Amino acid sequence: MSGSSARDFYDSLAADYHRIFPDWDASMNRQAAVLDGLLGRQLGPGPHRLLDCACGIGTQAIGLARAGHGVVGSDLSPAAATRAAIEAAARGVVLPAMAADMRQLPFRDGEFDGVVCADNSLAHLLTAHDVGAALHEMQRVLRSDGLLLLTLRDYDELRRTRPTAAPPQVSHAADGRSITFQLWHWHDDGERYDQEYFQLVPEGEGWEVRVRRTTSWALTRTQVTDAVAAAGFADITWHAPQAGGFYQPVLTARASRRNA
Repeated sequence: MSGSSARDFYDSLAADYHRIFPDWDASMNRQAAVLDGLLGRQLGPGPHRLLDCACGIGTQAIGLARAGHGVVGSDLSPAAATRAAIEAAARGVVLPAMAADMRQLPFRDGEFDGVVCADNSLAHLLTAHDVGAALHEMQRVLRSDGLLLLTLRDYDELRRTRPTAAPPQVSHAADGRSITFQLWHWHDDGERYDQEYFQLVPEGEGWEVRVRRTTSWALTRTQVTDAVAAAGFADITWHAPQAGGFYQPVLTARASRRNA
């Protein structure tokens, strides 16, 4: 990953990130319900101490905080982390959030019961070394037998079909409707792709077009499973959207047990 390019992308997108969703608050509630259910089934009744290590503007972190968990957010983008804390306060919950690279998390060993890495965030790491570094950090900050919750696009299917665009999404917000869509440009390796991220935002009687660009790695489930296992996790399980209810496949895994 080029840290600066991913950071620049999300710094630029932070003010408009909610436009990705038809109704951002409704999405927060739906996603939190699924993730909270997984936490409860695997860790027992909460509340739990959670880190959302790619919190963005708070889509998962705020919902989990509203469900009663003690959540800390971190994100590569300072602008996104700042907005996450502001949006949480506006909804009546406290969300400490800071800028931090998931490959070098500024937290103590074993500090959290669960770590969330959602919304395809791991795909911004473009080498096996960087993916491994991030997963080792997530394992390090989890308590013995703590839970990792990681979500990614279904790249097994996308690697097969190699789509050149993602379907447009229409969002309804206070300033009117906006439209988000993506163009994908696949690299010759068939694994990585450049995204052109278009948003049409109401402006006067017309539209303002905002374009951001970034690169992602279309990691297959086997690639992710192997990397998670190599980082010291066990009990690795994939939960399909049809069964689990989350909009992306969800991986759960347990941190290695530490000696007392």
